Amino acid sequence: MSEILTSPRSSRFGRAIGFRLAGIGSYVPPNIVTNADLARLGCDPEWIVARSGIRERRHAPPEMATSDLAASAGEAAIAHAHVSPASVDLLVLGTFTPDMLIPSTACIVQEKLGLDAPAMDITAACAGFAYALVTAAQFVANGSSQLALVIGADTNSRLVDPDDIKTWPLFGDGAGAVVLEAVDSPSSGRARDPLQPLLSDDSRRPAEERGLLSFSLGSDGRGASLLACPMSGSRLPVTVEGVARRQQFMQMDGRAVFKWAIRLAEENIRQVVERSGLTLDAIDLFVLHQANARIIEGARAALGIPADKIALNLDRYGNTSSGSIPLAMDEAWREGRIGPGSTIVVCGFGGGLAWGSAVWRL
Repeated sequence: MSEILTSPRSSRFGRAIGFRLAGIGSYVPPNIVTNADLARLGCDPEWIVARSGIRERRHAPPEMATSDLAASAGEAAIAHAHVSPASVDLLVLGTFTPDMLIPSTACIVQEKLGLDAPAMDITAACAGFAYALVTAAQFVANGSSQLALVIGADTNSRLVDPDDIKTWPLFGDGAGAVVLEAVDSPSSGRARDPLQPLLSDDSRRPAEERGLLSFSLGSDGRGASLLACPMSGSRLPVTVEGVARRQQFMQMDGRAVFKWAIRLAEENIRQVVERSGLTLDAIDLFVLHQANARIIEGARAALGIPADKIALNLDRYGNTSSGSIPLAMDEAWREGRIGPGSTIVVCGFGGGLAWGSAVWRL
């Protein structure tokens, strides 16, 4: 771990412009699990709050899978964009809790939504949405897609050990989605976003100024064992003995990941903002992966960002992995904190180790 902190892997940077955020939506299961509900683990509810900032989370019922969460979020985003599902020409889904290994969960979601578009899964753990966003953005920016649906969704309650006091309280289930539209695509007849009149004329910025003004993707496989699910693939197929050792569940070195995440978030955000040509003061909202309130606060303090410029909802949803960034964005949008023309920073980080950040003009 010391090697990862003292000699971190570098990021790869890029830019993908010429599109706008046309729609946004999210979905969480109705079942609320409070800290008091976890008393069987032998931990005080306030201990969980002090350790993570989490007071409750959502767990999917037995009949609900990741594709159901993703489809509901995608449907909401498409409705908010006032477009027909038939006009969506690309679906990119970030998740590491697929319905099953074959077929991809994106294909299942495609059918649920009635799309006629290529669909693919992106697996980058809690950086899944950031990776999916950058992937779709480049399709739209180079003209290969006019209307792309990007979803982040995870059903973590199926992957985390319910008897593990260190991990079970931290994770929840949820999904968020965005619709990316090429700026020069036809939009006649589309209803006006009800939030738009409340916002500035920044939404009429020229095409070259909309999209990912700067993005960063990176990974460091030296930390692969810090957050892993050992018995979930070809390396270690499911066995009775493995189940008895609970190897089918996620295993995490929380302390090591915590230290890495704070440093990574601060450094990567500084890098993408600098490469965008902007300053930290010019950013309207910072949307970090909702892993732990202490990680977010550590990065915020190191960057000197005002608390009111940080999106924070993990107290109600916990760590929803790939779903956390778009879920927090959707809430911020509906609260009027961001809208067309806003400039935000998104930053995802997690198992792999993998990370992705972007300066995004909506």
